[in-house]
Amino acid sequence: MSLLTKYNVPVPRYTSYPTVPYWQDAPDQEQWKKMVAGSFSATNQHEGISLYIHLPYCDSLCTYCACNTRITINHNVEDPYIDTLLNEWELYLNLFTSKPRIKELHLGGGTPTFFSAANLQKLIDGILKKSIVCEHADFSFEGHPNNTTTDHLQILFNLGFTRVSFGVQDLDTIVQEAINRIQPLENLVHVVSEARRIGYSSINFDLVYGLPFQTSATIAETIESVIQLKPERIAFYSYAHVPWIKPGQRKFTEEDLPSGDEKRSLYEVGLELFKRSGYEDVGMDHFALATDSLYEAYAAKKIHRNFMGYTAHYTELMISLGVSAISDTWTGFSQNIKVVEPYRQAVAEGKFPIMKGHILTQEDALIREQILNIMCHYETSWDETPCTHSILPDVTGRLKDLESDGLVHLQPGKLLVTEKGKAFLRNICLCFDVRYWAMVPEGVSFSSVA
Repeated sequence: MSLLTKYNVPVPRYTSYPTVPYWQDAPDQEQWKKMVAGSFSATNQHEGISLYIHLPYCDSLCTYCACNTRITINHNVEDPYIDTLLNEWELYLNLFTSKPRIKELHLGGGTPTFFSAANLQKLIDGILKKSIVCEHADFSFEGHPNNTTTDHLQILFNLGFTRVSFGVQDLDTIVQEAINRIQPLENLVHVVSEARRIGYSSINFDLVYGLPFQTSATIAETIESVIQLKPERIAFYSYAHVPWIKPGQRKFTEEDLPSGDEKRSLYEVGLELFKRSGYEDVGMDHFALATDSLYEAYAAKKIHRNFMGYTAHYTELMISLGVSAISDTWTGFSQNIKVVEPYRQAVAEGKFPIMKGHILTQEDALIREQILNIMCHYETSWDETPCTHSILPDVTGRLKDLESDGLVHLQPGKLLVTEKGKAFLRNICLCFDVRYWAMVPEGVSFSSVA
């Protein structure tokens, strides 16, 4: 049996620990206020905070997408949604004992560039007027190559944004038609040229492998085309087929998708082309040029991973605004209501629009640290405190099989991920996932590794 066949099982992506299906003991309004205020007081002055803003609107449905979106061509939704975001931010400002020091700010979605440049300026001005921007802060946004205008790029640059991520996915016309995302290469070339001219210092492309009708030849053509534009970062994600969660994915069937060894070969093609072109592996699915801040953070063992993905900045407090957005106080999580109307109603009533959450136990915090180390540094170590010692036998027992397969190297109190094991980070993290093994989920399907 090949390693791919053996380990190609549904596994969490570990953007958090515990993973969302295992969240329990959600904080109520008063608990959440205390958690946020405590984290802010402890960390704002010396490390600042991270801020994520979810802008869910898109003017058409990309059928591969598993994000929380609202499809509309009615741009009258922009003003009331932005007003709600600023009102939610005000709820947090009321908890802070001093001005928040923003270390990183990211606009995600959805399609942030669905919003007019003027409305994005209204939003960011509203956020920053009662905040302090940290030195070397990292402001970034996600842009669609088809609708990101020069005004978007210029206005956001003037507000402090220096990094932009463009959703490329794939450039093959057959694949684009299947996923309902038609965007000619010339649109991408134009918007990248404009971003460079204006002064953006870091550009990221999101690419996806495993999409319907992709082949090794077509994905190589896509990658060779985008590499010519020399983005500083590339995220190369595995397509997650979850049509029971996202019905739009039923536009195509499993028969249209590369799977197993075929899908893995797509990744190998990409990996080879990235390496040949000077991109370094800086974590699961992510590559960067050695001159980019993300690689520099990785090389210095300062890279971090949160709900925004990999980042060059570490902050314990992450405030997230908007529908479905997840905040993190380091002692717990809360996720906002996923539907626009009830989200807006909760904020209008002066409530934090919490839908679900989790307060971390001591064991949760310890395991989270191990998983973050593996995801960010390809290694982790542990001591034998009573809490750790109680879970070690099970964890190391599960790791033995991976060690036999050459995916990890175990030393006393330490784990090192091998070069071969980098392709199986999620499987390695799964060995530490005490909650998963205590109750293997029924009716919850994670995406497969390959």
